[in-house]
Amino acid sequence: MTRYRNFGLFVILAAIWGSAFMAIKAGLEFFPPVLFAALRYDIAGVIMLVYALYVTDAPLPRGRAEWTEIAIGSTLLIAAYHALLFIGETDPFVTSAAAAVIVSLSPVLTTGFARVFLPSERLTALGIVGLLLGLAGVAVLSELDPSNLLAGGTVAKLLIFGAAASFALGSVLTRRIDSEMPIETMEAWSMIGGALLMHVVSVALNESVTDVVLNTESLLALGYLAIAASAIGFLIYFDLLDRLGPIEINLVSYVAPVFAALSGWLFLSEVPSVSTVSGFALILLGFILLKRGAIRRELRHRFGDGVTATD
Repeated sequence: MTRYRNFGLFVILAAIWGSAFMAIKAGLEFFPPVLFAALRYDIAGVIMLVYALYVTDAPLPRGRAEWTEIAIGSTLLIAAYHALLFIGETDPFVTSAAAAVIVSLSPVLTTGFARVFLPSERLTALGIVGLLLGLAGVAVLSELDPSNLLAGGTVAKLLIFGAAASFALGSVLTRRIDSEMPIETMEAWSMIGGALLMHVVSVALNESVTDVVLNTESLLALGYLAIAASAIGFLIYFDLLDRLGPIEINLVSYVAPVFAALSGWLFLSEVPSVSTVSGFALILLGFILLKRGAIRRELRHRFGDGVTATD
């Protein structure tokens, strides 16, 4: 019964986070991009802070290490990631599915950054091949044309790649600090700090609340991102992280693009291109090569000793 529950929650999380790319695309018709991201985390941050007050005994960061972790989370995991993602999705050549596929590179980049910043880890020859395959996937998906690097969608897709890299780097740096702060507290304050940073960036970009159009569609997009994708999504993520561990939960990144493609097709009439599918295949193959040892161990744990656990 527990296995079915975990599977159901996994699919729900992938559906919520995948369809969030569609909600971003839809909402960008009514909000300036960075202001849109900031408003999302104004709401989500307050919700997560209330949740942290309810479930933890340490809802406030304490000491230099914890505040450093909050600063990294606010800057890289929330502000840089979402500002770049939302700006990238303003490009009409970037579909919801394409954005989700580029973001699915994040676990691959996380492993690459870990080899640099966590001295206990090293990258093997096959690991290097996996990392290069992931980067090649982004190049294929972005349809890079050396003779015209500013072609439609290319810059926007590279901005989204920058978003994935920011999230991956932030994940590694927060793990390196290892302040033992409750993850709910870390997420809540990172969301609040990230929202404040994005408001500053929004002002610097001359975005204005007068450019916001409030109607049923815009409020639904904002509410879905703030409540469903952020608050509810992270609550499911925390639950599954405890039950499944980091390897299996990482696979959400590779299921989410399916729901991004479906929701983009249903609501925005987006059709995934051949380059989107090809890029996704290369990124997934890169992830398998990078995580082959952990995947073998997980298969052995799930299905018995018939699967070897050597790297």
